[in-house]
Amino acid sequence: MNVIGLDSGSTTTKGILLEQGQLTKKSLVLTSGDPRRAAEQVIMELSDGQKHKIIATGYGRKIVNADKAVTEITCHAKGASYLSPGIQNVLDIGGQDSKVIKMNGKGHVLDFNMNDKCAAGTGRFVEVLMRTLGEEIEYIDEFVASAEPIKINSMCTVFAESEVISLIGKGEKRENIALGVLHSIAARIGNQHRQINPDQGPIFFSGGLSHSKKMAELVADYTKKEVYYDQILSQYAGAIGAALIGRQ
Repeated sequence: MNVIGLDSGSTTTKGILLEQGQLTKKSLVLTSGDPRRAAEQVIMELSDGQKHKIIATGYGRKIVNADKAVTEITCHAKGASYLSPGIQNVLDIGGQDSKVIKMNGKGHVLDFNMNDKCAAGTGRFVEVLMRTLGEEIEYIDEFVASAEPIKINSMCTVFAESEVISLIGKGEKRENIALGVLHSIAARIGNQHRQINPDQGPIFFSGGLSHSKKMAELVADYTKKEVYYDQILSQYAGAIGAALIGRQ
């Protein structure tokens, strides 16, 4: 059975085509406030006009045209287990929330912690502050390559943006401020991770920020654990998990 796994996120919509158990195609588009349109575009790119079973996850999973909706926690656990067999800890930094998941090594969830009440600790937090600095989040590794971090005290996005503007006004280097933002995210994620009494093994890092080697390094520093990630497929973990569930 061929299945499309669809992860309808607040920032991007990701899709994976699973054919005969193999990941054959992937698609990513900006959600841009219209999850239905974004989902339709991803499905069109993956399906080539053919009929496929569609399993949706993510914040827009209940409003897109899919055969079944599955929770993000379940799908990210399943996707991480596929990409990194035996993994027991998952850390996902999404656009509007961050999730830490504890598993049994076979993709079954034992415990989790989700921050979905505040933008701090999410991709949105980084995106807003990088925009304030006049840089795109996609190029953050190059931007902070030789930077020294400046401590960002505010965890509220609104206050942090004001703090960043104030630091710019004081003549602080923009790259140092940006690295400080990443440190603040990693510190918050580290605390969130410890709250679920995690397994002592490595962490699988997923979500949009998993394309950043620097962010992965900081996650390792603040959790005191080895971090596994795939710069291309980690952000598709939810979609991969959805597709695998659809094939069961």
